[in-house]
Amino acid sequence: MKYAICQINTSVGDLKYNYKKIIGNYELSLSKGADLVIFPELTITGYPPKDLLLDKAFIDWNLYYSKKISRESTKPIIFGFVDRERDQIYNSLAICYDGKLFGSYNKKLLPNYDIFDEKRYFKSGKKSGVFKINYDDLDITVGLQICEDLWDDDYEAKISEQQKKNGAEIIINCSASPFTTNKLGKRVDLIKKKATTLNLPIIYCNQVGAQDEIIFDGNSLIFSKHGDLICQGKSFSECNIITETYTQRTIKLNIQSKEEKIFNALCLGISDYFLKTGNRDAVLGLSGGIDSALTAAIAVNALGSENVHGVLLPSKFSSKHSTEDAIALAKNLEMHYEIIPIQNSVDSIIKSLSKSFKGKRVDKTEENIQSRIRGNILMSLANKFNWLLLTTGNKTELALGYCTIYGDMNGSLGVISDLNKLDVYKVAKWYNKNFEKKIPINSILKSPSAELSKNQIDPYDYQIISPIVDLIIEDKFTLEEIKKINTNYDNINSLYYKIRNNEFKRYQSAPTLKINDKSFGVGRRYPIVNNFRG
Repeated sequence: MKYAICQINTSVGDLKYNYKKIIGNYELSLSKGADLVIFPELTITGYPPKDLLLDKAFIDWNLYYSKKISRESTKPIIFGFVDRERDQIYNSLAICYDGKLFGSYNKKLLPNYDIFDEKRYFKSGKKSGVFKINYDDLDITVGLQICEDLWDDDYEAKISEQQKKNGAEIIINCSASPFTTNKLGKRVDLIKKKATTLNLPIIYCNQVGAQDEIIFDGNSLIFSKHGDLICQGKSFSECNIITETYTQRTIKLNIQSKEEKIFNALCLGISDYFLKTGNRDAVLGLSGGIDSALTAAIAVNALGSENVHGVLLPSKFSSKHSTEDAIALAKNLEMHYEIIPIQNSVDSIIKSLSKSFKGKRVDKTEENIQSRIRGNILMSLANKFNWLLLTTGNKTELALGYCTIYGDMNGSLGVISDLNKLDVYKVAKWYNKNFEKKIPINSILKSPSAELSKNQIDPYDYQIISPIVDLIIEDKFTLEEIKKINTNYDNINSLYYKIRNNEFKRYQSAPTLKINDKSFGVGRRYPIVNNFRG
């Protein structure tokens, strides 16, 4: 028999659009000879729908389109929707064919960590998820799972083993599994192990696309009962795959380099953010530095050079090479740019504050005035021309608070806010090897600087600082654990509390495109007022 994996990009809340995409892919699959057509988790609603699930009308419309698909079904189709019993709702899969809803499965394991909050909305299912499908020449018993159900090694309930005992001849897992740089390897190891242990083929159908901060990479997989990889969906792109599970053909896993994965993920994150919010053009400040250069390169690749606008905002502290590097970048990327000097505005504000500041020494206050003027100008351009402003700060800077609230933190989307400074350089170098539109080499080689004072350079050695920040944020190491493995930096205590004390800034930062296991934003919920000193 032939299975169709429909790795599609849904839009949260646009139920009619999702319905049409499901039906379009279903009909395409049937035209290719598919016997069973499979879609990802919560296909009708898009994932994650969050508090839309608290809206009764949203659930009603979701059920309306689910029933509509069932009435239009001929051969078997499996898709995700929200089911409802009395006052409870479930993250569910529907099996439909011959114009009817044949059965449904409610997700058992509800993730409640990092970005996931499913116990807030859903009730856990109780049924085993094993269904016998008998239609025309199709006669098979399937075990249905939804995303986290596959990761049952960490739970008491062993869903896959139970489905095998209940007669499942194949496991089908419909997922909306977010991308992180190391996720594909984890999925492959898990599915391969389960397939060989259970002696069952496993079909893993994953969502692709981006929703707010979260990116879904696709990479749907089929493993034979011997643990051989039979099929792999595209990375960061929709696809409609027709295959069999009892084929002798095996393939090698396609694994992109870390830098390529990051670049493609961020391009998808930008393009979907703009497409799904109904926007087209982006604007960003160009400083001549590596962060704004990489952000611009990603934006141009995602949106097209005609839809990305760069603005140079030099002050008296801006070096000649910074301006030259920013102009060279804009020309290389074939993007629109303009130069708006800010020194007169800076002088005017400082003059207005001269009486209030009398007797006070010049410090970061005056430096931040420059950043806030730049942020004001960029936001004004965004408002006037209906553009979205992209922030250009990286994760290391955001962690340490080395950024200006209402200044360079202004924006609608943080493109590289989950890349530490070292990864910014790595991705930029990868980009220059693979694209003709180059980032100027001087932007990569020169010492990073905010250029907010004379001869200023960043106060951090990022080769040392970035890995320490990652240990604190992503690995949750304690101060003592970090001190044991890192002897190259004497001010770890200061670093630790800088991260703690700048939580208020991050609460007001732009949404961050998530590419790591632990990112700022939706998956990290530390209190602003936090006096724990462990």
